[in-house]
Amino acid sequence: MTRLTMLATFLVLNTMPLFAQRASTVDDQSVSVAAGLDIRNAYVFRGVRQDDTGTITWPSAEVGLRLHAADRGLTSARIRVGTFNSLHSGWAGSDGPSSKRWYESDIYSTLSLAFGNAFALDTTYTGYRSPNKMFTSVKELSFKASTDAAMPRGASLKPYALVAFELDTKPGIGQLDGGFKAGRYLELGATPGLSLRRIGVAAPVKVGLSLGNYYELSGKDHAFGFASIAGIATLPLTRNLNVHGGVEYQRLGTTTKTFNGGEASKTIASVGVGLTR
Repeated sequence: MTRLTMLATFLVLNTMPLFAQRASTVDDQSVSVAAGLDIRNAYVFRGVRQDDTGTITWPSAEVGLRLHAADRGLTSARIRVGTFNSLHSGWAGSDGPSSKRWYESDIYSTLSLAFGNAFALDTTYTGYRSPNKMFTSVKELSFKASTDAAMPRGASLKPYALVAFELDTKPGIGQLDGGFKAGRYLELGATPGLSLRRIGVAAPVKVGLSLGNYYELSGKDHAFGFASIAGIATLPLTRNLNVHGGVEYQRLGTTTKTFNGGEASKTIASVGVGLTR
């Protein structure tokens, strides 16, 4: 079944995840490793609800390899390969029609280029797959531009823009909205943050928009998908290990509201652990 069908039928069916979002940080390590495990009350991907029943668990892992480093110009080139997974005990998982917990398994590869240690461009190919067959596989190519210029008192803003394109689609197949045409997606956001003693605090904000056929409903595309604001606190336990938690509020548009059972907003809580090396 397509995601649209599952959402309309079971009212439960939302890569890229509040704390499992793929980072585009460029570091000085030749090889980097990151992993995470998060538990949350709901999974909403770009405003489209996937599940809000039972327990949702997100294991993820990533390996990065530095290809280039310099003091100016193209200061860093890095390739990253990773996986994101979503395990469900509710309707999209073991208590649903599939009777299987493993709802989503994504594989992605990213080429990250950094310029002048301030501007970064990520090109990512992602394959979204459902091991329990609750949605059809989606292939996507995305481009993300971001900056991390220094701010006073150790604060950060980290604005970004992301454009994504659905690939190799058919009507009702390979699309987030289960629509007739491949979608083009735009996301604009920022992650204001600062450190309070040992605790890192961030307040990510973002808006998701359709550039064409990304939020289709009854054959009509709606430009506004969602707007989101969140609060996240991260506490380092060691140099490489942290615990984090937070709450996100999403305001939904016409299409995403329909996919959310007619509710115009969604509140998502999450807690987890992260490992970097």
